[in-house]
Amino acid sequence: MRILRKYTNRRLYDTSRSCYVTLEDVKQLVLNGEAFQVQDSKTGNDLTRNILLQIISEQEAQGHGTLLTNQVLQQLIRFYGDSMQGMMAQYLEQSIASFLEHQERIREQMQTMMGAANPLTMMNRIADQNMAMWNMFSPGGSAEHHNPGDDQNKDDEGSGNKGSG
Repeated sequence: MRILRKYTNRRLYDTSRSCYVTLEDVKQLVLNGEAFQVQDSKTGNDLTRNILLQIISEQEAQGHGTLLTNQVLQQLIRFYGDSMQGMMAQYLEQSIASFLEHQERIREQMQTMMGAANPLTMMNRIADQNMAMWNMFSPGGSAEHHNPGDDQNKDDEGSGNKGSG
């Protein structure tokens, strides 16, 4: 586990890499799934939650879309001190884990179905399928579908042969 020390000047020091890190670096550790702990440099107290909350607060403030709406935050505040607080924490952890599991399954299914999770690739594939459908109705497109004008030409030829016999 990586140990990050937080100093009184509010700087974070990564003891494994022997360098200072930013909140963005800590966010990257989270995204990479790396285990770490933030400790107060003087007391050794675990400050990991505080740093994670600070990262969430910055993400919410940057306008990347909010996960924690005012209503959600108010409801969470109401659980503090309630006898159900411990159960709520477990429920939230399990709900998020379940969501992440289903999210990955949905991505995998979409990738299998459409060949890519990228929406632009998906749109290109749909456009290609639409063009193939249009080509089926164009002259020389498909043997199963023929040009209605061809029937008219055959009828004209056939009626001309009858009249000349």
